[in-house]
Amino acid sequence: MSKALEELQQYLEKMNRFNHVTTLLYWDMRTCAPKQGYEQIGDALAYFSTEHFQMSVSEELKNILETLSTPQEYEALDDKWKFVVKRMKRYFDKNERIPKEVFEKSVKIQTAAESAWEEAKEASDYSIFAPHLEKLIEVTKEIAGYTDPGRELYDALLDPFEEGMNSSVIDRVFDELKKDLIPLVDKILASEQPDDSKFQGKFDVDAQVKVQKMLLDYIGFSWDKGAVGTTTHPFTLNFSSKDVRVTNHYYEDAPISAMFSAIHEGGHAIFEQNVNPDYDGTVAGSCDYMCIHESQSRFYENVLGRNKNFWLPIYDKLGELLPQFKEISLEEFYREINHVRNSYIRTEADEVTYAFHVILRYEIEKAIFREGVTVEELPGLWNAKMEEYLHITPRNDAEGILQDMHWSGGSFGYFPSYLLGSIYDGMLLDTVEAELGNVDEILAQGRILEITKWLNEKIHRFGSTRTPLETLSAVCGKEVTAEPLIRYFTKKYTEIYNL
Repeated sequence: MSKALEELQQYLEKMNRFNHVTTLLYWDMRTCAPKQGYEQIGDALAYFSTEHFQMSVSEELKNILETLSTPQEYEALDDKWKFVVKRMKRYFDKNERIPKEVFEKSVKIQTAAESAWEEAKEASDYSIFAPHLEKLIEVTKEIAGYTDPGRELYDALLDPFEEGMNSSVIDRVFDELKKDLIPLVDKILASEQPDDSKFQGKFDVDAQVKVQKMLLDYIGFSWDKGAVGTTTHPFTLNFSSKDVRVTNHYYEDAPISAMFSAIHEGGHAIFEQNVNPDYDGTVAGSCDYMCIHESQSRFYENVLGRNKNFWLPIYDKLGELLPQFKEISLEEFYREINHVRNSYIRTEADEVTYAFHVILRYEIEKAIFREGVTVEELPGLWNAKMEEYLHITPRNDAEGILQDMHWSGGSFGYFPSYLLGSIYDGMLLDTVEAELGNVDEILAQGRILEITKWLNEKIHRFGSTRTPLETLSAVCGKEVTAEPLIRYFTKKYTEIYNL
C-alpha cells in the first residue's frame, strides 16, 4: 500500500467520525427530540456538518487526492480505490469552490426550514414555511453557482441524485407515460370502483407496529443491522451497511398506509444493508443515485407488495395481528391496495396516479429554477397542476404544497427519482422474470427472499460504483424506456377493473 493511500484511509476515518455524529443528530431530531431542543441540536448539527465539510475541502485532502490521481499512483490502485479517488476528486473540485460561510449558512437555513415545515404542516399554514423556502431556493442557486458554474441550473440540481441523467431524457420518458397513462386512468375511473367500507374504523397502532416488523422480516430486513423509529414523514437513514434505520408514521384510521411505508422503507434499507461492506466509510458505500434507490423501495412496495401473491403466504398472520382483517377477504384487500383514485397525498397514491404527483412536482421545480416562479405563486401553481393531472384541488396547505418534506431539506431535483425508479422497475420486472421465472408463482410459494437475493447480487452490492445508466445496461441490457412500466400497468389494471 502506498503512503498516499494509507494517508487517505486514515483521513477518511476522521471524516467518518464527524459524519456519524451529524447523522445521529439528524436521526435524533427527526424521531425523538422535543421541539424546544431543536435549536440546540440544530446548532450542533451546523457545527459538525461544517467541520465535516471543511475536512472535505482541506488542503491536506487536496494534496492526498492529487498524489493518488497521478498516473503512477492511480494505476496501482484496485478498482474500489480508483473509484473512490476519482469520485472524491470530483466532489472536492466542486465543494472547494463553496465558501465556508456559504456552506454554514446553508446548513442553518436547512435546519430551520425543516423545523418550520413540520410546524407549518401541522398548522396547515404555508405562510410559516414560505420565508424559509425562499431562503432555501436562493442559497441553492448560490451554491450551484459555485459548484457548477456555467451549467444550466436545474440540470445541475438533478446531477447529485441522477448522475448521467438530464431533463431532456426525463422529459422524454415522462411524456411517454403521460401519453398512455392519462387515457388508462380515465378508463379505470369510469369503471366500477371497489367498496372500501370495510377499511373504515380504528386500527390499533401498537398492532400496526407489529405488522411492520412482520413485513420487514418477510422481505429480508436484517435486525442485526437495522433499527426502526417513528417520525412525521417516513425515511431511511444509514450510518454504514451495518447500521441502517427506517422510520414510519402510524394512522389509527389508515393501517394500509403504514404497511406500505414499511415495505417501501424496508426496500431502501435492504439495499443499504447489502452494499459490499468493504465499501463502508467511502463514497463507494451506500448509494447516492436516488432513482436507483427509489427503484428498489418502489419495487418492493408496488411490483411485489401490491401483488396479491405477495400476501398469500402471510395474510392469515396479518389477520392475527390486526383482527379486522379476518373479516376482509384477500381479494377485497387486493382490490383496495390497488384502488385507483385521484388523491391529494403523494405517499398515499396508488401506483398509477402516483406518476402524476411526481410529474407535477418536477414541472414546478423547473418553473422555480427556469421560469422564476416566486414562492408566493407556488400554492396556486400547485393547485392548478393538481387540477390538470388529477382533477382535484387540495382543501388546505397540509394536503397540498406542504405534504412533502423534501424542499425543506433543500432536496431540489430529487422528485424525478421516484418516477424514474418506477420506470426502472418495469424494466427490472422483465429481467427478473427472464432469469428467475414467473414472479406470481415465486411470491405465491413464499419465496420472496429469492428475489431479494437476486437484487442483492445484481444491484445492492455495488453501492455507488455504478451510475443509474450503467446499472440498467448491466442488469437489463437496455436504455431507459417507460414501455415495460406502461405494459405492466395496462395488463394489471385491465384485469383488476375488467376494462
